[in-house]
Amino acid sequence: MSIISAHGKSFETFLTHETIQKRIDEICKILSEKYAGRTPVFLGIMNGAFMFAAEVMKKMTIDCEISFVKLKSYVGDQSSGEVTQMLGLDCKLEGRDVIILEDIVDSGRTLHYFLPELQKHNPASVCLFTLLVKPDAIKFEVPIDYAGFAVPNLFLIGFGLDYDGLGRNLSDIYKAIEN
Repeated sequence: MSIISAHGKSFETFLTHETIQKRIDEICKILSEKYAGRTPVFLGIMNGAFMFAAEVMKKMTIDCEISFVKLKSYVGDQSSGEVTQMLGLDCKLEGRDVIILEDIVDSGRTLHYFLPELQKHNPASVCLFTLLVKPDAIKFEVPIDYAGFAVPNLFLIGFGLDYDGLGRNLSDIYKAIEN
């Protein structure tokens, strides 16, 4: 177990890169079978899902596309209570199977805001694959089709998750150490 620091807070290993990769492999096999013969569009929610999205794309065995939308709901280690769309969709989704890739669903606020906006594009289907979900933190119900890991309501960084910009580049996921 290693300890890292970001903005004066200490974090310890929570999920190793190997554990994360194994779980992504398992779900990508399911998705490749489910969408065989179709060409789904993966839609990564930026910034946090960029590493997750890259790993998912490497493991898909079917034809697929990827696009990104940038949504922001956190300032520091707290949710701001508001969702801001910073970068919009750049592809046509009408009649397409869309698989949303999200790094973490905690309160559910981001997806609660985004899913109705996505439906305005008339996709054939929408599926949500999140790497992490915090069941104890959910305030807005969202339909999660695939979750890599259900985790306690901890502050996490790494593998795309950040603390005011730091930690996204880490291969493992770390949890804050309470002092």
